[in-house]
Amino acid sequence: MIFNRVFGKFSKDLGIDLGTANTLVYIAEKGIVINEPSVVAINTRNDQILAVGRLAKDMLGKTPPSIRIAHPLTKGVVSDFEVTEKMLKFFIQQAHKDTWTLIPRPRIVIGVPLEITEVERKAVEDAAFSAGAREVFLVEEPLLAAIGARLPVEEPVGTLLVDIGGGTTEIAVLSLSGIVTWKSLSVAGEEMTKNIVTYAREAFNLSLGEHHAEQIKIRIGTAISQKDPLEIQMRGRDILSGLPKEILVHDGQIREALERSIRTIIENIKVTIEMTPPELVGDIYERGIILSGGGSLLRGLDRLIALETGIPVRVTEDPLAAVARGAGALLEQDDLLHLIALPSTSQGGFV
Repeated sequence: MIFNRVFGKFSKDLGIDLGTANTLVYIAEKGIVINEPSVVAINTRNDQILAVGRLAKDMLGKTPPSIRIAHPLTKGVVSDFEVTEKMLKFFIQQAHKDTWTLIPRPRIVIGVPLEITEVERKAVEDAAFSAGAREVFLVEEPLLAAIGARLPVEEPVGTLLVDIGGGTTEIAVLSLSGIVTWKSLSVAGEEMTKNIVTYAREAFNLSLGEHHAEQIKIRIGTAISQKDPLEIQMRGRDILSGLPKEILVHDGQIREALERSIRTIIENIKVTIEMTPPELVGDIYERGIILSGGGSLLRGLDRLIALETGIPVRVTEDPLAAVARGAGALLEQDDLLHLIALPSTSQGGFV
């Protein structure tokens, strides 16, 4: 339609990391313009959206029965289509709030997990089209993270990238604009937070909220022992008495809680390397392992992976934004975009 072409000319193309924990939106020349939790607060009486992003997340565990806090993405894929559509529409409008266009019709590149099914791909595409996108391109997250980290994805050189997000950990060996060997795990940031909740219950008979557990992970979570011990107050409800309870915990205890998840990630990195052709393994030993995603910020995780694999490890610059940055950069490389984008499942969209 001519109408949509006209509005499309005045819309800003967007690179979106539609993550389980956070959604980031990138615009060329501006960089990351939105970085908000993938959380929506809904009034169940009239089905109206009350808050999106950080405002909605702040309501977690504090709402009356008439307000539902929705996490519309699970393990990186759409679990609630209608809420995802409304959330995307909100973020698209927020990204265009400084423009005169009333009805944004952007081209969008969205990162998706490696093990996404055709049905799940269609759900993401349809939600983006319904939210106002003119064109939608889905690209596997490790490729976007590598592009965002300015790695030479088009060259015949092996690169091992580990993207530890909220819902999934993607381990991929990249070469010649493609993924050669890979592993996709449901063990990632959210699972680590749940590990702390479980540990508090089993070790201290303490019922802990997930938001507080996440803050403990961020503040004192470690993969290896630190020179200076870290401590924090763990607050929750005593399971036996039902009364408030506070316990001082240190980084060693939280490391014990996280150990199984960290071990799972490292073992799967080793398995991925074992599956990789020898020529590419040589490149990986020379170039090292690259970490991206919020989970890569866990203290000492890079050093532990290096110790376990014997391969140098580095965390990419601004690892939380790598996928969104790569999605935005790809919008300016049409040839590469059409080469690596997954086949479209939708006939819909705006012409």
